[in-house]
Amino acid sequence: MSTLERRLQLLLDQERYERVAAEARESGRSVNAVIREAIDAHYPPGADARSAAWQRFLDLTATPQPGPAETLEEIKASLDERFTTSW
Repeated sequence: MSTLERRLQLLLDQERYERVAAEARESGRSVNAVIREAIDAHYPPGADARSAAWQRFLDLTATPQPGPAETLEEIKASLDERFTTSW
């Protein structure tokens, strides 16, 4: 990974900060690392965009969720929510 060389001041509302901070705590990473990873996931460099999007889809669908099977409409709504959530 390249040397970090740019400083950025980012203002977040409390709800967004709490989501990022919770992910950082749960994963044992810093808030900065979580934000950098989110940027990389949402804006992959160059030709890797399609591959990264495909990998995100596979990651979301790789582990079956316990409980009753969802209907097709529930699955569509869940995927729409996951892929349209703003950062």
